[in-house]
Amino acid sequence: MRIQRVETYRAAVPLHTPFKTALRTVTVAETLVVKITSEDGYIGWGEAPPTHVITGDSLASIDFAVNGIFKPLMEGASLEGRERLFEKINKSIVGNTSAKAAVDMAIYDLISQQANLSLASFLGGYTNTLETDYTVSVGEPAHMAEAAVEFADRGFTTLKIKVGKGDPAADIKRLQAIRERTGNQVKLRLDANQGWLAGEAVRTIRTMEDLGLDIELVEQPVRAGDIAGLKQVTTNTETPIMADESVFSPKDARIVLEQRAADLINIKLMKGGGIHQALKIAKLADVYGVECMVGSMIETKIGITAAAHFAASQPNVTRYDFDAPLMLTGDLAAGGGIIYKDNVIHVPDEAGLGIRSIDWKYVEKCREEVKG
Repeated sequence: MRIQRVETYRAAVPLHTPFKTALRTVTVAETLVVKITSEDGYIGWGEAPPTHVITGDSLASIDFAVNGIFKPLMEGASLEGRERLFEKINKSIVGNTSAKAAVDMAIYDLISQQANLSLASFLGGYTNTLETDYTVSVGEPAHMAEAAVEFADRGFTTLKIKVGKGDPAADIKRLQAIRERTGNQVKLRLDANQGWLAGEAVRTIRTMEDLGLDIELVEQPVRAGDIAGLKQVTTNTETPIMADESVFSPKDARIVLEQRAADLINIKLMKGGGIHQALKIAKLADVYGVECMVGSMIETKIGITAAAHFAASQPNVTRYDFDAPLMLTGDLAAGGGIIYKDNVIHVPDEAGLGIRSIDWKYVEKCREEVKG
């Protein structure tokens, strides 16, 4: 199988409500959709959203990397030697992990279609059913508690609570308000998005433990590069600590795992550069007996479908954060992809990602809405 053509399309889908974290506020999900066509007529899909504050990627830089750097390397290339192709792509430009992820997932879509297997089966075939959490954006305690109740009523049994913005004492009040409204029937995991210093993270988490707020885990409590601080928090709290922004690559994962700086690792295709690198991180974590979560940026169902297939293929991926498509006002993937039923995701058995078409009328409609 050889790649015949690489094409890209820009899209922007409004969110139902603003998505707020300690790092940013998102109202529109921008993305670059990648379409790769093989000589024998297969089509592979991928996407890359710009997430400046995490990956450093803008829509313009993603577009340039795909069309200016990767496209000349890919067109005409054989996927029978895909390791060589991935090597060329990874060495062709430093960073740009989101752009790399977009072409990576489209390549995996193609090769699993050729094998006549779903991508999850092609990668390992561990399960086909996942349970996602739903994210509560950071805000006033009462507002967050109200949102938590709404999501719990919709069937979500695990909520991801965004904290780390402002005084840590405010985060404690946020969690108290949510627990008061939801009781103990809902599992709560926190994501500080690098918002705390190590010392205050330890004090804040210990206070939450003493108050009996029953937190499942705390994700990325300190700055991405502060591995010593991450280890300090992990060592001095009982609540499991998850590394997210601290782990982009297998090399990052090795450092965290060797130092026992975190209890868990969050893998995202946009951080790692795609499935090819994500597999390495998951396998390395498994060697150390560490479980992983697979999450995402604010992506459409194209990217989340690829992430879900990867997550479904690995036995040590035990947690899933795939709520982004549920936050959008519509769906780019008109045909196929993962199927949501409340908090449960079904990964289809169709070959590849199972995405067969894009709703270009909806893409254009969103473009006009965003302009307006």
